[in-house]
Amino acid sequence: MSELSVYSSIGVRSAAEELFRKFEKHNDNRLAVTWGTAPMLVARIEGGERADVLILSRAGIDALLKQGRILSGSDVTLAGSGVAIAVKAGAPKPDISTAEALKQTLLNAKSIAYSEPSAGGASGVYFAKLLERMGLAEQMRPKTKYPPAGGFSAELLLTGEAELAVQQKPELLHVSGVEIVGFLPGDLNLVTEFAAAVMAGSKNTAAGKALIDSLRSPEAAALFRAKGLDPR
Repeated sequence: MSELSVYSSIGVRSAAEELFRKFEKHNDNRLAVTWGTAPMLVARIEGGERADVLILSRAGIDALLKQGRILSGSDVTLAGSGVAIAVKAGAPKPDISTAEALKQTLLNAKSIAYSEPSAGGASGVYFAKLLERMGLAEQMRPKTKYPPAGGFSAELLLTGEAELAVQQKPELLHVSGVEIVGFLPGDLNLVTEFAAAVMAGSKNTAAGKALIDSLRSPEAAALFRAKGLDPR
């Protein structure tokens, strides 16, 4: 059994873990998966690390394409995801239906969790900028908690450290015991697309392409949809 090295964004983890297990079951490959935010993984690759298959944000794949680190023609877009807000299961769901309602909900919240922007995760970087845009950055700073780098903000709902958690919907759904309130309203939402590619120089090109093909099957599309991702 050969080993296939995969670097994957946590943005698709809720669906990908199950799809990876199915691929291993039906193919003569063991997957060695490294999880992280797309910018963290891109930085590691730019620092000289190698993998066979990369599943990153479309922006991350495109950046590596320009650097010649992606096997030409191997990249495909898998799915997209918006930024959502979650609460602990059973907690009241606040109104986030409009920009004004969202602003009031954030001001009323005792605590909030989202990815630390310095870790580079798309939702954390975006939400920090959104708070500035809404004029809330100063008010929210003292009641903001961050999960560990590459972690899930919804886990802080379970520990009681946060009342609201903000992240891409599938990352929130990855944590059991929480409920989605909804996406950020209207044009305040940000959709991130996730793409897969074989890394240039991989010795397992055929297996890498087979893995990517399996992530584009109708079965995979149904699972992506069930986990809060919109298949492309």
